[in-house]
Amino acid sequence: MVQDDGADKEPQRDAQTDARNAANADAGNTAAEARTATAATATSVNGAAGANDAAAGEKPQPAEDFEVLLITGMSGAGRSRAADAIEDIGWYVIDNLPPNMLVPLVDMMTSSGSKVHKLATVIDVRTQGYFDDLASVFNHLDDLGVKYRILFLDASDSELIKRYESVRRPHPLQRGRRLIDGINEERALLSGLRDRADVVIDTTNMSVHQLSTKLYDSLLGSGPSTVTVHIFSFGFKYGIPLDADFVADVRFLPNPYWVPSLREMTGLDKPVSDYVLNSKDATDFLKSYTDAIMTAIRGYAREDKHYVTIAVGCTGGQHRSVAMSMALAEKLRANGLTVSVSARELGRKDKRQDK
Repeated sequence: MVQDDGADKEPQRDAQTDARNAANADAGNTAAEARTATAATATSVNGAAGANDAAAGEKPQPAEDFEVLLITGMSGAGRSRAADAIEDIGWYVIDNLPPNMLVPLVDMMTSSGSKVHKLATVIDVRTQGYFDDLASVFNHLDDLGVKYRILFLDASDSELIKRYESVRRPHPLQRGRRLIDGINEERALLSGLRDRADVVIDTTNMSVHQLSTKLYDSLLGSGPSTVTVHIFSFGFKYGIPLDADFVADVRFLPNPYWVPSLREMTGLDKPVSDYVLNSKDATDFLKSYTDAIMTAIRGYAREDKHYVTIAVGCTGGQHRSVAMSMALAEKLRANGLTVSVSARELGRKDKRQDK
């Protein structure tokens, strides 16, 4: 029996040995595959890291028209008013930004896809602890190839004292001392920036409107080209607009509504436009009205009014006013103005007969 038992166990041991060998073989294959996968993963990671390093080494390329404007100067000299005026021109303005925060902000805005091409930031004595960072900021902007300018606003000591006394606020550097002490300390802190400034404006004898006009002259140039015009057509039957600087009534022109083939069209369609504009009355009106508008716009530019809205109306706002608005816009653009056009009534669902 013992012999039989031994005989029975021998094949069992052989089978167990075969199983262990097979398991070891499988384990070896699995380990080899794991090592191969690990190596491949490492290669992939290293390749990605290398690509990231290469990408990190690439400097973002700013748009050709990207520009940075640093607004600084004496407290009370008009920095806040200047920031408002520059924002009206179309710049993205940030007040009281620490200089060291300007670097990541510029990096973000010079990346592809950014819609901000003109960045202005106010830097003053409220960020005096960061003034030492300005040199590195300028170096970074130079490395990126970013255009930048420094605008410095100044005023006489007597005028600054007068302005502070009128608002009854302390100077940010006064700290319990005399007002003139704070002004003198600020002048010393900002002397380096003033020397480096591209534009220095003395606001001592300026009103806020004169300052705004001076900024427009410095950043955009002077004259009518600094005035932006919006023209929109409307129908008198729907009400006269409240926000227009000029309202023109063109109901004296031939009405396309009474021409069956034109009735369902609008002033944006050439047949309607030709019908409205080819008359002598339309030609004379367009020339005279353009001349009158240009005379007013030249005066507006001198008086710090840089946005003008013109409304052109007919009965229903579908034909004559639309055609005349487009024609007037072309005439004003030919005079160097920036003009946009809209039609108030064309989207109306309750559109009534234009008669």
